[in-house]
Amino acid sequence: MRQAIVYAGNDVHQDFIEVAVYRADENEPFIEKRLVNDRGVVQKFYKKLVEEYDVRACYEAGGCGYVVYRWLKEIGAGCDVIAPSLIPKRSGDRIKTDKRDAKKIGRLYRSGELVRVHVPSASEEADRALVRLREQILKELNQSRQYILKFLQLRGYRYEGSNWTQEHEFFLKRLKFENKHEQFVFDRYLAMLEFKKIELREIEVGIEHLSVSNQYAEPVKKLRSFRGIDTLSAMTIITEVIDFKRFAGAKDFMGFLGLVPSQYSSGGSRRLGSITGTGNRRLRRVFVEAAWHYRHKPAVTKALKDRQNDIAVEVKEYSWKAQQRLSKKYWRLANRKEKNIATVAVARELSGFVWSLMTHETGFSR
Repeated sequence: MRQAIVYAGNDVHQDFIEVAVYRADENEPFIEKRLVNDRGVVQKFYKKLVEEYDVRACYEAGGCGYVVYRWLKEIGAGCDVIAPSLIPKRSGDRIKTDKRDAKKIGRLYRSGELVRVHVPSASEEADRALVRLREQILKELNQSRQYILKFLQLRGYRYEGSNWTQEHEFFLKRLKFENKHEQFVFDRYLAMLEFKKIELREIEVGIEHLSVSNQYAEPVKKLRSFRGIDTLSAMTIITEVIDFKRFAGAKDFMGFLGLVPSQYSSGGSRRLGSITGTGNRRLRRVFVEAAWHYRHKPAVTKALKDRQNDIAVEVKEYSWKAQQRLSKKYWRLANRKEKNIATVAVARELSGFVWSLMTHETGFSR
């Protein structure tokens, strides 16, 4: 006999999980329960449900990651992790509690109104964590630089030239203060900065080693064929996207990056605004940074030639086609709009080229 389907909405927190379980045809949940956020407790509760029902659970993506998802998959319960920013909200609903959130999620999940996010495997998540660590250390590095500049500004020191060049760092190392406490603080700031530089180098070496592994070597090689994308940015793209084929088309991928224009249409009017800025901000940053390279005249520089050394001729031709088209697009827009707007437009189109290459939708034969 086929089991009845039940839908479980979970409001997951670090210490507890609020659960609301609906049958297919009932307006109110027939089970409402608060569970301790513990593997044994959660699996025990859901094992009983799995014995009687076809369980389909969901919870919002957030700070608790994919741990609960993996717990439920281990015992045969269906589970989806949903995008919190795409949960429908009622403008008149001003009451928010954990119990109400669990009921709302379960109800919307049953009606098919929630959007799932892609759940990486444990190893994919670990690789992504390594690449994201580099971004975190870069932020720490910039913060240390700001500490130093602020410390000197408060004491009237000013460097006549560009900050953080080799000459500027020599200038900092030669600085001496009469007050021993000031000297001690300044030395510690410099030491912190040097420590973070070493950490950054070690992380980048780790990412370089990962990029030549069997899993990543081929996709990294393809992405590096594009102007403006090298190993570190390629690894960011791959570990954040994981599976390019989960997007039905290039426009879906652009929407995931938040690079598509916002739109308001009503009646006969249609108004386009700035980009939505939703989706994956790390990928959006990588593509915008890469897009700046297309302001230059199309050319195969020495660095790009080295990166394209042992890739297929078709991929090189596709990369050249992207260069010509994107450079032309940049200057066509930059001549009548702000350069930042032109760059974002190029980033959007570059993401389309990347999606096409990574899903074999480029049109060239294989």
